Amino acid sequence: MGGSGSKVKGAWPFAGSGAGGDSGSEGQEDHSVARLKGTRKATPFIFTRRSSLYYDEDGDLAHEFYEETVVTKNGRKRSKLKRIQKNLIPQGIVKLNHPRIHVDFPVILFEV
Repeated sequence: MGGSGSKVKGAWPFAGSGAGGDSGSEGQEDHSVARLKGTRKATPFIFTRRSSLYYDEDGDLAHEFYEETVVTKNGRKRSKLKRIQKNLIPQGIVKLNHPRIHVDFPVILFEV
């Protein structure tokens, strides 16, 4: 499946105050969920996602579109389904009904 991992290289939004050894933060614990460069904070929750559905010319919404074509071979008529890949418009960003946890969030979830 895939495609949902982070694409940003460099700063990891769920890291603590820094990956390197900060000399001033040895005695202090950082209890924040995520911290990214100063006052900007990242959340482990995802509220929207990119939809995998497409609109065709008629306004129908689906994952894939096919059209039926009739092929004549040796005097016999045969029906085949041909996949349509042109003139499709992606649905775009969809709001989730309830928030999800980001795939890169470093917490192991288990039931006790």
